[in-house]
Amino acid sequence: MRMSRLFSQTLREAPAEAEVTSHRLLLRAGYIRQLAAGIFSYLPLAHRSMTKIENIMREEINAIGGQEMTMPVVHPADLWKDSGRWYKIGSEMGRFVEKAGRDMVLAMTHEEVIADLARREVRSYRQLPALPYHIQTKWRDDPRPRAGLIRAREFTMLDTYSLDTDEEGLDRQYRAHHQAFANIFNRCALPTISVGADVGIMGGSLAHEFMYLTPIGEDTLVLCDSCGYSANRQVAAFRKAVEGEGSPPLPLEKVHTPGITTIEALANFLSVPQSHTAKAVFMVASIPEGQGLVERFVLAIVRGDMEMNETKLAGAVGASDLRPAREEEILAVGARPGYGSPIGVRGALVVIDDLVARTPNLVGGANEVEYHYLNTNYGRDYNADIVADIVSASEGDPCPRCGAPVRLADAVEVGNIFKLGTHFSESLGALYLDRDGKQRPVVMGSYGIGVGRLLACVAEEHNDERGLVLPITVAPFQVHLVSLAGPSTQAAESAELLYGLLQAQGIEVLYDDREESPGVKFADADLIGVPLRITIGERSLGRGGVEFKRRSSTEMRIVPVEAAAGEAEAEVRALTAEVMARVQPVPYTG
Repeated sequence: MRMSRLFSQTLREAPAEAEVTSHRLLLRAGYIRQLAAGIFSYLPLAHRSMTKIENIMREEINAIGGQEMTMPVVHPADLWKDSGRWYKIGSEMGRFVEKAGRDMVLAMTHEEVIADLARREVRSYRQLPALPYHIQTKWRDDPRPRAGLIRAREFTMLDTYSLDTDEEGLDRQYRAHHQAFANIFNRCALPTISVGADVGIMGGSLAHEFMYLTPIGEDTLVLCDSCGYSANRQVAAFRKAVEGEGSPPLPLEKVHTPGITTIEALANFLSVPQSHTAKAVFMVASIPEGQGLVERFVLAIVRGDMEMNETKLAGAVGASDLRPAREEEILAVGARPGYGSPIGVRGALVVIDDLVARTPNLVGGANEVEYHYLNTNYGRDYNADIVADIVSASEGDPCPRCGAPVRLADAVEVGNIFKLGTHFSESLGALYLDRDGKQRPVVMGSYGIGVGRLLACVAEEHNDERGLVLPITVAPFQVHLVSLAGPSTQAAESAELLYGLLQAQGIEVLYDDREESPGVKFADADLIGVPLRITIGERSLGRGGVEFKRRSSTEMRIVPVEAAAGEAEAEVRALTAEVMARVQPVPYTG
């Protein structure tokens, strides 16, 4: 590709809305352009990089038995109603009504469609296992798109769907995907770890997320360096120490606490540790019921020194969504903001953390302005509808496996795998005949990687102060040929000849043939981030040939013109081998 014909241009400055490094550099280097919030055009450079990523995905999924296909972006809502997700998913789902009056859905994911296909295509156990997959556009109307391609509303994903006769077969395919996904990320030179995760709207029995550790990540991981425990903080467990366990309940005592509305202020006022207090959190949960959602007021109680975990709470009550309760909703159940507890509350779904249930004599709200109770005890002073783990692990908490202190790390989720089980197949009637002629539901798994998000994370990982430094497996071109020659010179002729020779050898070349200054050309080459730069001009020829420089290095060397094509091929092989050396077996913990 000649840069004089390339349909994009570099920018000296990124737009003000570009808040993270990958977003700024992909804009400045001419890879992407933003059309609207979370919606992007992928220009030729990005398209080439994403095609490379997609081909890596194809190779790895084909290697474990995948069969590529394409499923529609637009779905009849009836499928989503049959699965129940039409009623569970809120405004993030793109819904519209076609001309005939039928409800339709813009695809967020394709479990319903693949279950419908399995219902139509799979008859016998002899047709299983199967692994159809596609790479397709998705729409999720995220209310907070941010960080460029890392959190977009329209995006492209690899989706693979395993179909099996039993859980044993699902486990084999799940493990195969765990390794295949690790291979994909390693071939893109992106360091990731897999962690246990929440099943969310996908449902099922088990999920793992592949995480790229980065300060810009919105997910928080809980990691143990002693035993290797890892989990998303949304679901991570930790060992909970009960203070005063076994102590006898003391008499309930109401105390005046004027102007005290926070746990910190309460603990200071009463001269007690925050761990001796009980914190009330008021939420409203949207809970699927029949063919719709009902709202329930939820009063959650956690120890005062801990943070309530919304994901765990949603799982405990079976909610598809949670929102903070409004003041009038809190007052309607007999509670008081700043002074809340389950004591005397009516009509609330009361959920308490399992540590609160085991901790005696906590200070709690009296549901009366400016008053708290000393010595509240679960089972004596109040009861709960649900007792569950509903708090988040914090830095230094004991690991659930070995007891060593855990640490927290920010990360971006770049891939996920789910054991779906039989929910979708049972909901949509995807059944097969087993060896005994009995009908059984197909056992399903779902596995996904965002293509654009993966590119953004690679850009976030591989850059310096001058621009992108992309790995050769992801870079849009393997070689950036920079001509510093004027027209009708020996150097210009040599540059054209070398461009042809490199292409003839199958090397992907971006050829800067523009009439720009050397400074502009070098700055653009650094910004675009192609891994190998070859420079040819009168000065390099005077030194004996052409100049070779890796984007990741400051070292330059001169290669004779007649050897340049062969040397470039060797460099491409070496750069590729360096990336491929990262592909190793990874440990799997179910």
